Amino acid sequence: MAPQPALEHPVLYGLDDAHLVSFGNFLLTEATSLAFKSMQQKALADGIDIQICSAYRSFERQMAIWNGKAQGKRPLLDIRNQPLNPSSLTDNELVDAILCWSALPGASRHHWGTDIDVFDAKQISKADLQLISDEYENEGPCTNLANWLTAHAQQFGFYLPYQPNQSGVSPEPWHLSYYPESSKLLSQYQPNSLRQLLSQSEITLQSALLKKLDELVEQYVFYVADIPK
Repeated sequence: MAPQPALEHPVLYGLDDAHLVSFGNFLLTEATSLAFKSMQQKALADGIDIQICSAYRSFERQMAIWNGKAQGKRPLLDIRNQPLNPSSLTDNELVDAILCWSALPGASRHHWGTDIDVFDAKQISKADLQLISDEYENEGPCTNLANWLTAHAQQFGFYLPYQPNQSGVSPEPWHLSYYPESSKLLSQYQPNSLRQLLSQSEITLQSALLKKLDELVEQYVFYVADIPK
């Protein structure tokens, strides 16, 4: 791994976790962890066991996921959750395919410690969880959870940033964001800092990414559902 550049707000790009606290096996901001614990207790009283399956991820961790998919070492799925062969795609097609379900390193909300992926542990185990839409709709194991979150998440400061026709990222009914903090972090995000970071990293498809980075940041970072009023 090449030395990382000194950026103005390293927290935004997954380069610093010193501000986070432990929540089980995960790292979150303290405010996010307290809000989640309160929401978890309320859901449990309603018969739903909300558990986290993903929280903070570092830049290096996100880059390992990205490079694995780009190099055919990790499963790559299309928007319908069907397998794709990376070797059959152009560089631009491969970038778009990866971004269907995985964030660009340095551009993931999971870098912030405010965003989590959740599931209903009463209905499905973490080992069996795939994080696909069918699990959260059409009587899937997490359908009741999804409906509960729609009704109650806002009470605890959480919302769904990736919603149909409201975000560049494919809809993710499992992805919650603690918006009192994440909205402030989003307003500080600097595309030029991401360009500097990726230029000095060992990311696969670097050239293709840098050529259209401004477009990608606009679509996958800034284009998210509005926070609740």
